[in-house]
Amino acid sequence: MVDAQLDSFQRDKLDIRFDPLDVPNDQFLTGGKSWQLCRAGKADPNQFGIFDMHGLWCVRGNLIRDLGALNKIELLPWDSWGLIDKDEKSISEEDMKLLDHTATITLADNSRFSEMRKTYENNPLLRVPTTIRSYLRTGVQTVEINV
Repeated sequence: MVDAQLDSFQRDKLDIRFDPLDVPNDQFLTGGKSWQLCRAGKADPNQFGIFDMHGLWCVRGNLIRDLGALNKIELLPWDSWGLIDKDEKSISEEDMKLLDHTATITLADNSRFSEMRKTYENNPLLRVPTTIRSYLRTGVQTVEINV
């Protein structure tokens, strides 16, 4: 695995001791695995994130971005849409079930690829739209993307 975002500044600040061009399996959790661990009470959601941004909302965003990446649309950690944008208090039980299902299928082998693809394509709260929000230091920007 490769973590192209870990530059020398971040590696120093976060005391990262592994090579970001060869990330050991025990040093990285996917969004789906992180979601499952948090939902099962086996991990504290506040242990996930970076700097002052952490919590289940952060795990949720990574899970949905992972689903996008598996569907060949890779975005940045500060890009947001659909269920990522939903306020924590407005996440319904139905949303939680969809997220639980999404975690399962993003971790599955290729035998569930078509199910993963359908889940992505058929859920506007998961699917990357043509316009997303990008949360930057200077504020929120609406960005048109080609999907």
